[in-house]
Amino acid sequence: MMASSYNAKEEDGHHSGSATHGGPGVAKSKKPDNTAFKQQRLPAWQPILTAGTVLPAFFVIGLIFIPIGIGLYVTSNNIKEFEIDYTGLDIDSPCYSCAKNFSWNSTAPCVCTVNFTLEQPFESNVYMYYGLSNFYQNHRRYVKSRDDSQLNGDLSALKSPSKECEPYRTSEGQSIAPCGAIANSLFNDTLELYHIESNGTKNQVVLAKKGIAWWTDKHVKFRNPGGNSNLTAAFQGTAKPVNWRKPVYELDQSDPENNGFINEDFIVWMRTAALPTFRKLYRIIHKKPNTTPTLPSGRYALDITYNYPVLSFDGRKRMILSTISWMGGKNPFLGIAYITVGSICFFLGVVLLIIHHKYDTRSNSADIPN
Repeated sequence: MMASSYNAKEEDGHHSGSATHGGPGVAKSKKPDNTAFKQQRLPAWQPILTAGTVLPAFFVIGLIFIPIGIGLYVTSNNIKEFEIDYTGLDIDSPCYSCAKNFSWNSTAPCVCTVNFTLEQPFESNVYMYYGLSNFYQNHRRYVKSRDDSQLNGDLSALKSPSKECEPYRTSEGQSIAPCGAIANSLFNDTLELYHIESNGTKNQVVLAKKGIAWWTDKHVKFRNPGGNSNLTAAFQGTAKPVNWRKPVYELDQSDPENNGFINEDFIVWMRTAALPTFRKLYRIIHKKPNTTPTLPSGRYALDITYNYPVLSFDGRKRMILSTISWMGGKNPFLGIAYITVGSICFFLGVVLLIIHHKYDTRSNSADIPN
């Protein structure tokens, strides 16, 4: 019995020694190394939130955010803006007949005139926008329906557009240039503005059509195939988009630097909007030197060539005149947001301060843990 017990202990000692020295067939330990990093013993800063640190933070945020919000709100309200809806839904609207009798097959454009009055003059540069409502440019298939290689002037993509452009990829056996649903739905109303003098004379307001697109879009993302010299030959063998009245190389024949894929109206439209109600820059009314204001108060007439139907999707069309400031166009949301956050922080600071003074009867030494 003693010999057997001795042999067993000897065997156990042999196996134990093999495991200790990492003999063959023994699994390695998964225990992390005994280092400060792997054992999570690195020194760390753990803030202790007390009334002396939290209350000043609330008051500082409130005192900073509220004046910033007031400044942003006042700046936004100083921006002048005027808006006209010319959809033509009402029977008394000047554009009612154009909206109701619209036809894609019509060769003669329908023109309507909307008269309005500016109560206040517009100083500095004035920006004219067109606005659409209930138009979902953010739809996934709509956003993907384009060929950026084709828009960048690639000749192979010009003749063989991406399949993402379907069903606006080919027409009558020819590739469409530009292809896709975004280009096919290009906004093509023409807007002309006239100032009516007190004696009834109509003076046309000069609208600048260049400088409305982003510089990177104009000079990097959009290029004509083969340059801008002979666009008719460059686009030979391609078809115009289905809903267009003229091909892409006739968008602005008076200015080769604003024709084809680099037409700024086209570039602005191709930058899709995130929301179904949006506005896009259409023209700029530059302030003339030594003359004030840019648009004096008084009567105006807006001549509209009605080419863009919106009744089929219950949409609406608007023309907006606006000035801008250092923070952009009129948008009171940012100022209201700053004022709201600052007011909430300041109010919470006051409430917590009252609670602290009313209920905190502990001594300073009691706040410090041993």
